[in-house]
Amino acid sequence: MAARSWLNTSRGLLAGFILVHLGFLIFGALLSLRGEAFSDTFIYRDWAAAGFNEANLSGGPSPWVYPILALIPMALAGLAGPGPFFFLWVLMTTLLNGWGLAKLTDRGRNQEAIPAGWWWLVFTLLMGWLGFARVDGLTAPIVLVALAYGVSRPFIASVILAAATWVKVWPAAVMLALFTVVKNRLLVVLAGVATSAVVVALAAVVGSVPKLLNFLTQQGDRGMQLEATFTTPWLWLSVLNVGDSRMYMNTDINSMQVDGPGTAIMSVLMQPLLIVAALLVAGLTFWALHNAKTNGGGVDRTELLLAGALTLATAFVVFNKVGSPQFMVWLAPAVAVGLAHSWREWRVPAAILTAIAVATFFIYPLFYDALSHNNPLMAGVLTIRNVLLVVLFLWSVRRLYLLGKKAPAPVPALKES
Repeated sequence: MAARSWLNTSRGLLAGFILVHLGFLIFGALLSLRGEAFSDTFIYRDWAAAGFNEANLSGGPSPWVYPILALIPMALAGLAGPGPFFFLWVLMTTLLNGWGLAKLTDRGRNQEAIPAGWWWLVFTLLMGWLGFARVDGLTAPIVLVALAYGVSRPFIASVILAAATWVKVWPAAVMLALFTVVKNRLLVVLAGVATSAVVVALAAVVGSVPKLLNFLTQQGDRGMQLEATFTTPWLWLSVLNVGDSRMYMNTDINSMQVDGPGTAIMSVLMQPLLIVAALLVAGLTFWALHNAKTNGGGVDRTELLLAGALTLATAFVVFNKVGSPQFMVWLAPAVAVGLAHSWREWRVPAAILTAIAVATFFIYPLFYDALSHNNPLMAGVLTIRNVLLVVLFLWSVRRLYLLGKKAPAPVPALKES
């Protein structure tokens, strides 16, 4: 009991943070000393060494598959040359995770938020290198900070989310949820416009304005990725060798895809399907806000923001023809802040997402090679993971509906630092 009580203190949480991240830092340092990197950081390192100039690259994906601000951490990690690149990347992720944890718990002063901090650390550990070797791992703690500011500081939250969207597109889902629930939506719009104007000015300074929106078109012709939720039927057709379905590597974008009867049509349909799903979720969030106000005289806007953010982020994963395993980190910020806001209400999605993280760890990096060679056992693990994603999406939709049907009793908002 004494140990448990100590773990539930700011010092215990800090010790946990150091222990978890020290392991990643040590491994990152060992790989860097050998001149190596890990996963996508090999690609990022090559881009940085080439000055993000496609003419200096021998092939592979273009650095402009990412929005322009994603190139800044890559450039920073490459300042000392290719040798320490991976260690510096892990160090940047660690610092951002520390910022997120400090904001989540009000620097350890919010005792009720400390269990949520522990959940965030456990999730980070379970996701492993997916959170430390991909751009997504940098954006997750930034979105967590934005959600912690939430409806009480909508302008600050919007600036943070807009900047994060110029690193990786998915924080736009959270920004849409914020726009839907705040009282002064003009602040959200102004923050987004002002931040984007700064980004355009930066692009003009470095002469990259013509490439500024390339990330919107660079991957438009890609097929159904192996891990995507809607690819699951063709995954099994490939495993069972039915209908000429097969897995193959798209070397242009470094992505494992599945080809089979109907995949070309499905690939084209996924983009509009994702847009429709996002608009429907935004509409449901808007309905919940106004219907709850009509029925109960008020609504917990923070709870509505978190439910809307999780639903939209999950929609961005479920209805996406790209299903990269690192996408699971998109779902954690809303759950972590939700646990800090109301542990009881958010236990279910936290448990579901924990199971998703465990399944994802088995998929990548442990047994991805087996999965990509039609291993039925790993296909089963991936199927379970995808079913859990759909379950999480349905839970989130139901939560939004219930918030709209009857306004819950007000829950104290997170303390602001």
